[in-house]
Amino acid sequence: MDLSAQLIKGKVDWKGRTAQKDKHGGTRASVLILGAFLFDSMATMALAVNLITYFTEVMHYDISDAANQLTNFMGTSYILTILVATLADTYIGRFRSVLMAISVEFLGLGLLALQAHYPKLKPPLCNIYDPSTHCVQVSGGNAALLFVALYMVAFGSGGVKAALPSHMADQFDDRDDKEAKEKSSYFNWLLLALCIGGAISLTLIVWIQDHRGWDWGFTISTVSIFFAIIVFAFGLPHYRIHVVNGSSALIEIAQVYVAAVRNRKLQLPEDSTQLHESEIDKEAAIQADFLPHTNAFSFLDKAAIHASSEEEPQKPSPWKLCTVTQVENAKILLNMVPIFCCTIIMTLCLAQLQTFSIQQGVTMDTNITKHIQIPPASLPMIPITFLVIIIPVYDRIIVPFLRKLTGIPTGITYLQRVGVGLILSSLSMAVAAIVEVKRKQVARDHNMLDEIPILQPPIPISVFWLSFQYFIFGIADMFTYVGLLEFFYHQVPRDLKSISSCFLWTSMSLGYFFSTILVKIVNKATEDITRSGGWLAGNNINRNHVNLFYWLLSLMSLLNFFVYLFVAKRYKYREETHESTTENASHDLHKEYSN
Repeated sequence: MDLSAQLIKGKVDWKGRTAQKDKHGGTRASVLILGAFLFDSMATMALAVNLITYFTEVMHYDISDAANQLTNFMGTSYILTILVATLADTYIGRFRSVLMAISVEFLGLGLLALQAHYPKLKPPLCNIYDPSTHCVQVSGGNAALLFVALYMVAFGSGGVKAALPSHMADQFDDRDDKEAKEKSSYFNWLLLALCIGGAISLTLIVWIQDHRGWDWGFTISTVSIFFAIIVFAFGLPHYRIHVVNGSSALIEIAQVYVAAVRNRKLQLPEDSTQLHESEIDKEAAIQADFLPHTNAFSFLDKAAIHASSEEEPQKPSPWKLCTVTQVENAKILLNMVPIFCCTIIMTLCLAQLQTFSIQQGVTMDTNITKHIQIPPASLPMIPITFLVIIIPVYDRIIVPFLRKLTGIPTGITYLQRVGVGLILSSLSMAVAAIVEVKRKQVARDHNMLDEIPILQPPIPISVFWLSFQYFIFGIADMFTYVGLLEFFYHQVPRDLKSISSCFLWTSMSLGYFFSTILVKIVNKATEDITRSGGWLAGNNINRNHVNLFYWLLSLMSLLNFFVYLFVAKRYKYREETHESTTENASHDLHKEYSN
């Protein structure tokens, strides 16, 4: 057998030798990556929902402040994916990026476990919901320890999201039909690993945190991350490792804007062929993703103007002169910005299900049977369960039906999918407002508006009333987030596909940060017209006005939907990646995760 046919171009083994198809990558290596991802999901997903309880009951933050701390944590975790993706593609490689990220995550969880165990490192025990007590909020060195540990976890979690799926994709060769099919299949398993790890985290670890103590919960998460490191590192001799090329697509986009500003006083040539393009790109125009010049956003074209100067070096700085292909890449992203902005509010709504909805659940009857209870932080299991059921139904029944009606392989276009999710998120917030009115009415009827959670009996209304809003948002999640992944992957040029998932993570990050800002604005605007000092102020959620906040979000989402319709209607798909040319949308979605 010809050895050269078995070598994988652009991939090396752990010793720097060209990777071989029969020795590196494939199924064997991917199983280890899946195991690491499962352990990572198991360790961290509980933080996304139960951390607000830790902030309120252990660190003694007010409910609204605790919600803001959680959304800041989540926003930081998602925004850091851009940093890690850039480091991975440009300097240190994907394998090292994943190993670095989970190691930092391990140290952060270890510090959280240490702080939760020793009383001197946290405030004295106190019931934050009891208005007769004065609880001391964490401060000083203990607060510093808390946030250092927490944001180490955020960095690690973001790093895993950015680099691990891409590293898994490196184990398959798209030029090999068999491996290309295996790649698609294994990204189904990646999603399954996420769901299994999340299910364990949202049930077992949340239960341990609530019933055995936070130190035990954080310790188990730390042990889980340790297993993730061991499993991931064990596969090193079997991995195909991507060779870094010293450049990043994001850096090249940044260079366009810097060069356009620096060349702003130069005149654009009448003939666009005079703009700079490398000879290599011109010669490889058929094989590479060479982009011709367009007239849109012409101010960016100045980045490709040759400066007429005798002192100009033979090879000008890339921050002074860019190629036409670079400029066109920047234009494509700029064209997508309005769509991107309209999806931010989706995560703003999601943030409320991870914060205020959990606090609602604390006051409600959590009994499933006489002897079995569901912790409020385990409520996100509801949308996960719904998604596990709904996704196969949508993929196997609804999509084929819609395909016959529309002639589009994906059933409906990417932007139509996103639009369905956006309107459903508005409906979810409206339902959340109605359920909150119902919950408070039951509390009022039983004279329990001032009942103290944990110390006194819960309001006699089942926590499963909250499942309606989770169910609707779960469907919205499937449409919008999956639609966005497909949209970003298919619309960005080839050079940006390896980081296209970061656009979704960035949208989610901004949603979390805007949630923090919105909560503060709402409390400030309503502090003089409510007894509680703001719609969301104080620790008695029965006296707050969360229902009005939900109505506000529902209205904002509805208005955003109409803006989205205006923007989406005017968006022009790239011809070479339009849905009508897509043979297998599902496969391409998994490639999005992979790259």
